[in-house]
Amino acid sequence: MNRDQENRPFRAMALYSTVLAQLTGSMIAGVFTGIALDKYLNTVPLFLIIGLLGGLSAGIYAMLRTIQQFNSGD
Repeated sequence: MNRDQENRPFRAMALYSTVLAQLTGSMIAGVFTGIALDKYLNTVPLFLIIGLLGGLSAGIYAMLRTIQQFNSGD
């Protein structure tokens, strides 16, 4: 068994944890930004929803870039 096959489970765990951190971190940042804007502008659910969707889209974009980089072998 060569060295690459021995490290494969650890590389997969690193990829999964990176993707999870990117998705959750961007969504949490979007939600807190939306809540802060809602309090400042006195609009209750508007910016919360916009922040959630913006954070989700940013997280998906970062996830796709990470997976693309992972698959390229770099």
